[in-house]
Amino acid sequence: MTSTSAESAATPVIAPVLAEVVRSGFVEGRHRGSLVLLAADGTVELAMGDVTAPVFPRSANKPMQAAGVLRAGLDLAGERLALAAASHSGEGFHRDLVQKMLAEHGRTAADLQCPPDLPLDAVEAETYLAAGAVRDRVTMNCSGKHAAMLAVCDLNGWPAESYLDPAHPLQQLILQVVEEAAGEKVAAVGTDGCGAPLMAISLTGLARAFRHFVLAPEGTPERRVADAMRAHPEYVAGTRRPDTWLMREVPGALSKMGAEAVQAFALPDGRALAFKIDDGGIRALGPVLARALALAGLEGDVLTRVGRAPLLGGAVEVGEIRAAF
Repeated sequence: MTSTSAESAATPVIAPVLAEVVRSGFVEGRHRGSLVLLAADGTVELAMGDVTAPVFPRSANKPMQAAGVLRAGLDLAGERLALAAASHSGEGFHRDLVQKMLAEHGRTAADLQCPPDLPLDAVEAETYLAAGAVRDRVTMNCSGKHAAMLAVCDLNGWPAESYLDPAHPLQQLILQVVEEAAGEKVAAVGTDGCGAPLMAISLTGLARAFRHFVLAPEGTPERRVADAMRAHPEYVAGTRRPDTWLMREVPGALSKMGAEAVQAFALPDGRALAFKIDDGGIRALGPVLARALALAGLEGDVLTRVGRAPLLGGAVEVGEIRAAF
């Protein structure tokens, strides 16, 4: 029986395979997803899957949240601003700066409303636990963002106890920043893993937002965030993280990953990309990112480093996760 046009329109888009899991020469798994690549002039150069449907960018929204804090009047710069836009690894220098930021504004870790957690970086987590430390709010990867949100509430006389409420003045301002940068309305508001409001936009909107940040005039909140992240990428991620490698080794690059395998990236000439792996498989993120960057015209050892995702068998490398496009 032939389906009606209404039924056809309602048929969900089957996302293409972006990565394959290859073990001993055998493809044992696949990761599907959607990806968009923008040319320097902002036009869509490549679209795979549904790049207009809303997704939760997760921590790829953090540059926009940091810009909202600046718009609200908080004077942050350098490492502090980078940490406000971070999903930090929980390394010692991250924890120390969060503590300093809290103390500078008369706050303590008890005021943070992000949940206690271990370091995001596995190597750091082992060291942390071996020292007898326990889950802590400062150690949680979003603690820099939360410290900045608390500070701007105190600056403006806004209630700090409800700073994570979507109706809070700060969160309403952040929503405005997201919509302006993405060039589209927020489709839904949810709750992120750290408890903060999370704004859904399309992958195309996310790529546009990162493009907007790198092209914004100097001195604007958006450009200040982009510049701080690029100058201090270790504070945005950590010493063993792809976002750090890319922002250190690719001149002018702005890069930020998010949970559930979301990635956004932009270059200073306006080229930008965003993608999401449907099943949230973070292990596929590096290979897909490296391939997308190659299609955007990048090359160099850093792409090999980002894209390497070996599979082990008996502690020996027997396969890999590889891009499939």
